Amino acid sequence: MSMGENGERLGAQGGGAGAVAEPAPAAELERLQQALAQAEERARGQKEQYLRAVAELDNVRKRAQRDIEAANRYGLEKFAAELLPVRDSLELAVQSASQPEIDTLALKQGQEATLQLLAKALERLGLAPINPVGEAFDPTRHEAMLAQPSATARPDTVLQVVQTGYELNGRVVRPARVIVAKAPA
Repeated sequence: MSMGENGERLGAQGGGAGAVAEPAPAAELERLQQALAQAEERARGQKEQYLRAVAELDNVRKRAQRDIEAANRYGLEKFAAELLPVRDSLELAVQSASQPEIDTLALKQGQEATLQLLAKALERLGLAPINPVGEAFDPTRHEAMLAQPSATARPDTVLQVVQTGYELNGRVVRPARVIVAKAPA
């Protein structure tokens, strides 16, 4: 390679009109410095985004932990508020029963009203009774206490509920204890 008039290196063909000049080292250095500055700026931006994401994730984790603690601490608040009227009614019944002249009819009516209060409170909380009389026996919802011969009911159907079962939002809390029909002997 030879040097041209202005000091540029010419290609191997010896300085003809089609020769390609190599960039000057100062221009190349400036281009590389600009590229480095841009890469460093992108890296700074990415690091800031990463740190913000880590901080946000930490905040979400802390907030979830506080929510769990609050749910554990105050989760029964609705339950307690629903049962307080039932307790008040039971207190009145106990006070009435301690009176010298007990009106048994009024006492019975008060107990029935208290039972209705309790049933409504449990219903509002999502607790529903399982009363399967006449239904097919379901071991996931019923507990068979006895199998009794029956000429009127189909075998493996519930004849009688011995103890009411309950489910909370569709999940069995206590199975219904039942007497199940079997074919007569």
